[in-house]
Amino acid sequence: MNGRRREDYTAANREAWDASAPLHGQGAAWEALLAAAAQPGFSVLDEHLTGIVGGLGLDGGSAVQICCNNARELLSLASLGLRPALGIDISAGFLDQGRKLAEAAGLSPRLVASDVYSLPQDLGRHDLALITIGALGWMPELAAFFRVVAGLIAPGGALVVYETHPVLEMFDPAGVDPHAPATSYFERRPFEVPELITYDGTDHGPGKTGYWFVHTLGDVVTACAATGLRVERLTEYPHTIREPEYDIYAGREAQVPMSFSLVARMPEGVD
Repeated sequence: MNGRRREDYTAANREAWDASAPLHGQGAAWEALLAAAAQPGFSVLDEHLTGIVGGLGLDGGSAVQICCNNARELLSLASLGLRPALGIDISAGFLDQGRKLAEAAGLSPRLVASDVYSLPQDLGRHDLALITIGALGWMPELAAFFRVVAGLIAPGGALVVYETHPVLEMFDPAGVDPHAPATSYFERRPFEVPELITYDGTDHGPGKTGYWFVHTLGDVVTACAATGLRVERLTEYPHTIREPEYDIYAGREAQVPMSFSLVARMPEGVD
């Protein structure tokens, strides 16, 4: 892995996210989110993810979100009849924000700050495991990641992944020619992320350097299936769930895939 250990990458990524966390817990956007969390039926899930989760038949079940950030999506699952039980994230700073949102929403999920590869042993197994935008790219080892995820899913439970399509990772919206591929689809070296991490498309200056990994769609499906999870559905979309600068790739006649969802089940009878 380019001479670096998995633990080196995850330690660097923890520092990068903790350094960026204060930007997300202040200002008008944060205050609006906090106020929204206190309202009945709070949800930040888009219509695609709402439809996927709502159609799984898991009403009343417990849910875990891996790489939950500030838990806003985890808390949103309550609006679909699920119990937000567990959120896992590498950044304690973002989980502090999650506790404030949970208090506003009147919910009490367990929020665990941990490297996903080194989780505590007492986290239980859940009816839904959720992974959303921006989780997989921070993972240096995909197979090991999905093994951990599978261990959190109860028999008969489901995994839902809703992520950036790896084809979109080939393009640089700030490049000289943003519509020409800037990197290989099969690039294995991680990309350095030296700036503070935000979602608004604005440069907020340097932060702690993190490392971003691009995994092909084949990598994702294979790593998931290798755990014993039964892949039920893979759907590719022409819409973006990335930062606003990626909007330039939507609505084109020669449309590239921009996001995808993956649904898999843990077979009944699995211990």
